[in-house]
Parts: sequence; C-alpha cells; structure tokens
Amino acid sequence: QVQMVESGGGLVQGGGSLRLSCVASGSVFRIKYVAWYRQIPGQGRELVALISRDGYSNYTDSVKGRFTISRDDVKNTVYLQMNSLKPEDTAIYYCNAGTFAGANYRGVGTQVTVSS
Repeated sequence: QVQMVESGGGLVQGGGSLRLSCVASGSVFRIKYVAWYRQIPGQGRELVALISRDGYSNYTDSVKGRFTISRDDVKNTVYLQMNSLKPEDTAIYYCNAGTFAGANYRGVGTQVTVSS
C-alpha cells in the first residue's frame, strides 16, 4: 500500500504562484511514477504533469513553461511549482502514484483557486 497526501493549495491572484507538495508513505519502493491531476467539479480529470522514477517528466500543453514538477527522494515528496497562475487553473489538484504492478494510489486533493 502507498499513501499520498497533498498540501499547498489555496487562494492566489492571477499571475501569482503556489507550490503543491505530495508526500508518499508506505511501500514507496513500488512507485513507478507520480502524476498531478486536476479536476473541476462536474468536469473530467486532467493530467497536469508526471514524473517517473527514472526522471522523465511531461506536462499538459496548457501548463508548459509555467508549471514544474520535481521530487525529493529523501523526503518522498513530489512538488508542483505553479507560476503565472490563471483563473482557468482553478481546480482540485490530486497526486497519484502509479506502481510497477499497475496499481494506483491517490490523495484526497488540495483546492487551488486563482482569482482574476
């Protein structure tokens, strides 16, 4: 089992920055990648960024150049640095750990609200 806990959300003005954190615990050695998703109530879930154990990272087009995903293996933490935030970035942000066995573990999410 892997547990994921997000933090760092909040209310910010457009153009501002936030850094989200996702701490993994439990069988972290099973984790193959960690992804950040976001979801607006009533809409589908969108993959925002992903980082793999071997360092590969990828971003959805709408956040490229503004968001950066990184990790601290000592702290078992994955970060999502979000700069130049826009109102359309408003959503609940979740981190999800995918394991080598194909299981997925998700946190409860953290709300990000960007005012115009």
